Amino acid sequence: MKVRFVEPGNRPYKPTPLNYFVYDRYIRTPSVGLNTLATIVKETVPDTLMYSESISRLVMEDILDADIIFIGIFTFNAVRGYRLARYFRKKSKAVIVMGGLHASMNYREAVKYCDYVLLGEGDESVLEMVEAVRSKETPAFPGVVYQKNGKLVHTGERMPPEQFETIPDKDLVYRYRKMAGHNTLWGQVHASRGCPHNCDYCALVRHFGRRVRTRTPENVLEDIRRTIAFQEEGHHRLLKAVWITDDNFFADREWAMEVLQKIIDSGIRYHFTVQARWEVGLDDEMLVLLKKAGFVELAMGIEFIDDASFALYHKKSSKQKIVESIRNIQRHGLSVRGLFILGADNHTVGVGDQLADFVIENHIKGALIQCMYFVPGTPVYESHKDRLLHKDWSRYNGNAVHIPEKMTPYELQLENIRASKKIYSFPRLVYALLHEDALHKLMFLGEFFWHMSIRADLRKELPYLDRRST
Repeated sequence: MKVRFVEPGNRPYKPTPLNYFVYDRYIRTPSVGLNTLATIVKETVPDTLMYSESISRLVMEDILDADIIFIGIFTFNAVRGYRLARYFRKKSKAVIVMGGLHASMNYREAVKYCDYVLLGEGDESVLEMVEAVRSKETPAFPGVVYQKNGKLVHTGERMPPEQFETIPDKDLVYRYRKMAGHNTLWGQVHASRGCPHNCDYCALVRHFGRRVRTRTPENVLEDIRRTIAFQEEGHHRLLKAVWITDDNFFADREWAMEVLQKIIDSGIRYHFTVQARWEVGLDDEMLVLLKKAGFVELAMGIEFIDDASFALYHKKSSKQKIVESIRNIQRHGLSVRGLFILGADNHTVGVGDQLADFVIENHIKGALIQCMYFVPGTPVYESHKDRLLHKDWSRYNGNAVHIPEKMTPYELQLENIRASKKIYSFPRLVYALLHEDALHKLMFLGEFFWHMSIRADLRKELPYLDRRST
């Protein structure tokens, strides 16, 4: 049996010098989740390989003669995934299986392009799917959707796995080892799943659930060791960092502290960054451990800078608490990166400047800014689906895609551009190069060009948004 995993690229990889300093244009880090599933299958099916259009072109002649082709999609790359699925069904005899966050939450759409949709996390069900195909049987286990005689068949909900200790084998991803020297690719480790909170726009809590499940600290430490080795061996990287990509690493406080202590005791000397909510910034004991373990930055899901927006979207937060958190994190010698959303129902023209001023005044080192995003299955999607401009998922990547209440889509897009340009201005680049430490010099330089790329894409949407705003 031969199995191939494919991660579509919204903008597929192509060789260009830009890949050395601009992330997420033609290069991005391959999916840890899909890599994990490929690793699980490899134990049963030796002829298993993963392709990611984040780092390479697809070798079609190798993929087309597979027995099973798994395609993993998020919302932003769903259109490309559907296009590939159609092509594979036309050119190959393989069983086409789609999965991932978007396919799971929007399976009625995804099932039109494949033989089966594998729902949820897949750590256990992926082997059951392989065995069903090998036995030429129709899958009957929970967590599968398919069409039969024009009708949708749903085999029932699947409970998420309690244990997920598989360490992804990155060598299963075609050309990954060769590409790992790029500073635009960060090693990633996903140590826990689930988040106890319930923000309206968050798709991850709908996918992974609100109950936090964790890997053993020893297993996480070994994953970190292997990840560092993979990106260092044979490469001369300037940016030496690993990103802990958990949605809420600190939700299980005792476990998080144990993981950090394991890193400290191991003697590993490396840089780390992790996603966080504001609460961890008020936990001095945790911040001390983070600093000792080598963490240099917390990517904080701030989202909004006004209390009215927090209340609208059921995010338990306040501007005052966030500012207190940021300042305390900085007192501990750690930096803060902000993740922000523009386009809340109460936002008006000028919100972009307000956001940029907040970032600059609070010495936030970097920012990811998106217009309000809408993943099918989330509360915000259900409450706003009549105000969406289109369902071209490939444009759900930071663009304005809905009609806000208090400004036009065109104005919202301009606010995004304005905030990015103000934060990543040339004078601020010069200041960073003169005054920041070596790591943040390099990061700001890369992000300066990354945001230039983002703004160029945002501007391409302006004529369409202008027409839809009149």
